[in-house]
Amino acid sequence: MAFNDLLQQVGGVGRFQRIQVTLVVLPLILLASHNTLQNFTAAIPTHHCRQPADANLSKDGGLEAWLPRDGQGQPESCLRFTSPRWGPPSANGTEANITGATEPCTDGWIYDNSTFPSTIVTEWDLVCSNRALRQLAQSLYMVGVLLGAMVFGYLADRLGRRKILILNYLQTAVSGTCAAFAPNFPIYCTFRLLSGMSLASIALNCMTLNVEWMPIHTRACVGTLTGYVYSLGQFLLAGVAYAVPHWRHLQLLVSLPFFVFFIYSWFFIESARWYSSSGRLDLTLRALQRVAQINGRQEEGANLNMEVLQASLQKELTTGKGQASALELLRCPALRHLFLCLTMLWFATSFAYYGLVMDLQGFGVSIYLIQVIFGAVDLPAKLVSFLVINFLGRRPAQMASLLLAGICILVNGVLPQDQTIVRTSLAVLGKGCLAASFTCIFLYTGEVYPTMMRQTGLGMGSTMARVGSIVSPLISMTAELYPSMPVFIYGAVPVAASAAITFLPETLGQPLPDTVLDVENRRRGTPRRQQQEQQKQMVPLQASAQKKNGL
Repeated sequence: MAFNDLLQQVGGVGRFQRIQVTLVVLPLILLASHNTLQNFTAAIPTHHCRQPADANLSKDGGLEAWLPRDGQGQPESCLRFTSPRWGPPSANGTEANITGATEPCTDGWIYDNSTFPSTIVTEWDLVCSNRALRQLAQSLYMVGVLLGAMVFGYLADRLGRRKILILNYLQTAVSGTCAAFAPNFPIYCTFRLLSGMSLASIALNCMTLNVEWMPIHTRACVGTLTGYVYSLGQFLLAGVAYAVPHWRHLQLLVSLPFFVFFIYSWFFIESARWYSSSGRLDLTLRALQRVAQINGRQEEGANLNMEVLQASLQKELTTGKGQASALELLRCPALRHLFLCLTMLWFATSFAYYGLVMDLQGFGVSIYLIQVIFGAVDLPAKLVSFLVINFLGRRPAQMASLLLAGICILVNGVLPQDQTIVRTSLAVLGKGCLAASFTCIFLYTGEVYPTMMRQTGLGMGSTMARVGSIVSPLISMTAELYPSMPVFIYGAVPVAASAAITFLPETLGQPLPDTVLDVENRRRGTPRRQQQEQQKQMVPLQASAQKKNGL
């Protein structure tokens, strides 16, 4: 509780907190754009085979003479006749040119560019035998997100939140811009992977840096604000993608602002809580005094000194100097318990979420409209989540959002395919619940891990989320065995994972743990009286300042 007291003394939620939180969450608007960017940059327009180079369309009777028809009377996307042929009109008005020798599209494809004038699919012909490459690009992006969560999460606990954020903004700007100018598909995938690495770290560091600078009673507000900014990014993507349909221009437009974020991130103030947990009291003092000055608390800042910090943060200084390591999450029983339970929650949320949002063309309506609807449902969902988080607790919010999402998806699996409106409505409701689950899990994970392991814990949680997002597209292949099987799997996983929440502690109104000892005490249920006795041993800030001034 000592550090929370220090934050209150230097201004609580003052001018500094409002400015830095705003600047830190602003890049998250474009984070949402990058995560689902391929719904637009890799959209698959209607296409069919190009006629042979030596074909004479006027003599053959037009391009249609080369195109066989499918069961619905539409031109086949991946086949053409070896020679032009015609037949008498059929009863439904289509030509009866269904039979005849066919061959693959050896001369390329003709695309309908009315909606998407240029995508990576049309530029590099990622259709038919090459259609798996389209999913490969998104999977490699998610692999990058996984690697970024692991690598940068660990480095942020070792080097600090601010330094890693600065690096990540630059990496996103450069790799995203280079992807827009990629001359071929392998280079494009490479830069998308690098973008995924940095964007994962931005999401984690954003939450950690903000939470560590905010008093206890405002953490839920910060988490909800972060979620709403992400939802705003989904609206923005729909509008920008509609206005800028060319994939290279769209890729460039969502990447260039990160150069601006890189420039102003140099003015961020590193987490004083991280400094103190690293044993850097000199930097802790400097950061707190600077924040006090920005918040107009010059007198309180002047009263801060090394003696006051040593007295107030004695627990952190004596028990919090261990180096962060991902292996500690498995070595320590208390951390292992948290890690295993949170792993299931992260995996299930991401697994079901990306199973829904990465197939917008499958809804049969305008891809821009469904993107807006998917963004709109987040607004009431996250408001309800905030109210539950702030008044009932983190555990009820997390369990309700996951359980309800799974039920919506499971019900969707038993409905007839022709009930499009009902099925789409349930999918949208399920997506809103999963978005609320993401908001809660980011905040919850940051609150249960100690300061020296907080970023590592968030990184490992995000890593498991990325495993879920990578596995999620593979589940769609089970539709060949049974059409509704992917839906049942997407729904069953979050329902089963929600049981893990019963084994986690409630963090509503509780101070952030600074050490592993804090986590162990909380798990053992250290009596409140003992905690109060420990707090009495802390030297209050005001009393120390008065003693120094001879009052």
